[in-house]
Amino acid sequence: MPSEKVLKQKKNQAAILTEKLKKAKMVIFTEYRGISVLDDTKLRNTLRSENNECMVVKNSVINFAVKNAGIEGLDNILAGPTAVIIGYDDYVSPAKAINEYAKTHDFYKFKAGIMDGKVISNVEVKKLANLPSREVLYSMVASALIGNIRNLAVVLDQTREKQEVSA
Repeated sequence: MPSEKVLKQKKNQAAILTEKLKKAKMVIFTEYRGISVLDDTKLRNTLRSENNECMVVKNSVINFAVKNAGIEGLDNILAGPTAVIIGYDDYVSPAKAINEYAKTHDFYKFKAGIMDGKVISNVEVKKLANLPSREVLYSMVASALIGNIRNLAVVLDQTREKQEVSA
């Protein structure tokens, strides 16, 4: 049985994590073993640069926090060393950062995620990580819009020509 001091500390950690989970757009749970201090520092700096956060917390604290946040479905995920990656601004940047790191570190794997308060699988997190960057998506949308506007202009011009011929 943990001491009163340890129990109080865990409750504090759980309360803090609960609030972070409620504010997050994206939460990713990853394996956390075999990472060097240097690599951990680089990864945390990369995450922090895009308003993401990395925490290593005991699974019992994570479990308590997710239940307090009203999230269910992580019981089978929380085993072994777990890092919690929290994304506050967008869904993709934390997944991309972890995915890039995992490419050179085979032991670092996605366990699951939470997106807008709903649990998603490690496969779904991986799909998010492989989406094109925001800039690429913007250019894809712009190209599609320009193509549609060009097609509309051609149709309108053809319609105008037909009306002129029949007038």
